[in-house]
Amino acid sequence: MVISGFFILLVIGVPIAFLLAMTALIYIYSSGNLVLLSSYPQQFFGGLENYGLLALPLFILVGECMNEGGIARRLMAMAMALIGSVRGGLAYVNLLSNMMMASILGSTVAQITIMTRVAVPEMERAGYPKDMAVALTAAGGLLAPIIPPSMLFVIFGVIAQISIGDLFIAGIIPGLLLGLAFFALLGWMARRHDFPANQRMSWRQRLASFRNGLAAGLVPLAIIGGILSGLATPTESAALAVVVAVLVGRYVYGEFELANLWPALLRTAQSSAIVLLLIAAAQVFSWVITFENLPGLTAAWLQDVSSSPLVFLLLVTGLLLLIGMILDPIPALILVVPVLLPVATSVYGINPFHFGVVVCLTLVLGLLTPPVGSALFTASALSGVKAERIAWLLGPYLGAMLLVVLLLVFFPFLVTALI
Repeated sequence: MVISGFFILLVIGVPIAFLLAMTALIYIYSSGNLVLLSSYPQQFFGGLENYGLLALPLFILVGECMNEGGIARRLMAMAMALIGSVRGGLAYVNLLSNMMMASILGSTVAQITIMTRVAVPEMERAGYPKDMAVALTAAGGLLAPIIPPSMLFVIFGVIAQISIGDLFIAGIIPGLLLGLAFFALLGWMARRHDFPANQRMSWRQRLASFRNGLAAGLVPLAIIGGILSGLATPTESAALAVVVAVLVGRYVYGEFELANLWPALLRTAQSSAIVLLLIAAAQVFSWVITFENLPGLTAAWLQDVSSSPLVFLLLVTGLLLLIGMILDPIPALILVVPVLLPVATSVYGINPFHFGVVVCLTLVLGLLTPPVGSALFTASALSGVKAERIAWLLGPYLGAMLLVVLLLVFFPFLVTALI
């Protein structure tokens, strides 16, 4: 009854947070354990009693303050100065800017929203086809959930009860690998489609652009530097980055108006409330599946299929690719981690950081694949290019990302080397 109720609610379109909470209630009533109702509120609110969750709204606020302060444009100008005049130079600039933005935002949809407004018009003016410019910008958004700070990593760390700071560090090498794979793909596409070269910049112009972008680089430095040095937790680094973004945007670039701070706080509160409600509902859902012994049943079934950790990870990757096509990464993460993580760590002996990076990176592919693909439809709505066309052009980028995922599956040290 519980499983059938879950799928009926899913099919009729009940929001994931309410779906999880209602499934828990269905279990309580169908099992006859009505005494569990007294623990229901405690389990629900207990899901939010985690210090690591404080980082979530702070990272969202960093993105809002950075956008208001004109930091995105400076980062793109600095990337242009670094790349110079090469064929497809603006495409490389777009990707490099996305990597810089990923180290600040940690949210694919937020990153694509900003970069579609900033990068696509510049690429159009330089002679790039609009649909290719949009596809490249959307592909660059795939870097957000893997390069620290990552919203998915924060949520995975909370659910898995592991160090979020170490999880951020574990994502550095995979993020760089993904960036290199995209750069290599761009080199091939630039020759095939005869992308235009950048206008030549004098050394004085390049130095001026680079110097103007240095202050913007203080924001990712505050986040990553604080975590890597051990001087600050992810939450403290995020709080420091908010202060840096406001100071840089207001006193260095003169674009951040204090009147814009309140709307930014409201948007942060709205975005945070949605995610935190999901996490609270996930706690209740995890409580239910533990009573049902679903992790144990899943472990028994997978052990019948194979006792190899490698085969297990390949099966999980295939399953997550399918789940990612119908659910956004955050609700998908909340659904699958309580079931699969105990099996991965206890039965197959897989490092939880390795498992977390593989799961998050695989689920991100769903952001740009139909039928759900929230990031895909965000790029389409902002640019006016049909989602079907963008999805088609994204094929090579998605293939490159899947190749990186498989590398991480076969070579775990690429994740665990720095932790």
